[in-house]
Amino acid sequence: MPHMIRSSLWLSFFGVILLAWWLLYTQAMQMGVDLIGRPGPMAQAMAAMDPRMAADVPMTRFGTLFGMWAAMMAAMMLPTMVPTLTTYERLMLSADGTRAGWVGVLLGYFIVWVGFAALIAGVQLSLLFGGVINLLGAGPQWFGAALLIVVGAFQFTRAKDVCHGVCHAPMTYFLGHWRTGFGGGLRMGFGLGAYCVGCCWGYMALGFVGGVMSLLWMGLATLLMIFEKLPDIGHHVIKPTGVALIAAGLAWAIF
Repeated sequence: MPHMIRSSLWLSFFGVILLAWWLLYTQAMQMGVDLIGRPGPMAQAMAAMDPRMAADVPMTRFGTLFGMWAAMMAAMMLPTMVPTLTTYERLMLSADGTRAGWVGVLLGYFIVWVGFAALIAGVQLSLLFGGVINLLGAGPQWFGAALLIVVGAFQFTRAKDVCHGVCHAPMTYFLGHWRTGFGGGLRMGFGLGAYCVGCCWGYMALGFVGGVMSLLWMGLATLLMIFEKLPDIGHHVIKPTGVALIAAGLAWAIF
């Protein structure tokens, strides 16, 4: 029976991830954006619209943007949670962990990212109605270049080191903050989610460089975040990624 419960929970976990990617794919197709984020005729017409004159367009509504970002959080961030959840499983016998606690960790983590989805949806609306980005979420050349440089520079900060240290070594976090049961798992999930937002917010913000509906960007960002959390190579990925992002920003600004 415990084995069946474990299998069901993991299957449900990966099912949610697949569903989130499918929702993002269908939304991109409905908007006329291809897999790498290139707008078709319909999307180009949407991008050219004045948001103040497009009150009926879903992308000008907070609820629509929040739902899109929440699905994006599920698609991009839940895969990076696998090492943390497997670490919790290793502690279930030695530290009185439970399946309810496992679910609590996952739920707490995702609630924090859903909160971030609400925040970045509000930021997108502010940038949209401020004339900085278009209805597809893409900004002008100067904005994209600045964002790449800022996110790249963040890779070298103390804040990145601290937050990545928790994401990269969840065992250390669990041992220092261990709580039992669903409530304990939820509390630890909140903490892990907060550190993860602090570590990875920049990758989410980079959606404004080429458009938030680019599945290519989402896939690349997800892979980068997974690599950063891998035990053997995680620490070796951060600074080269920062250099690459800064170089891309400078190249974007110049060319």
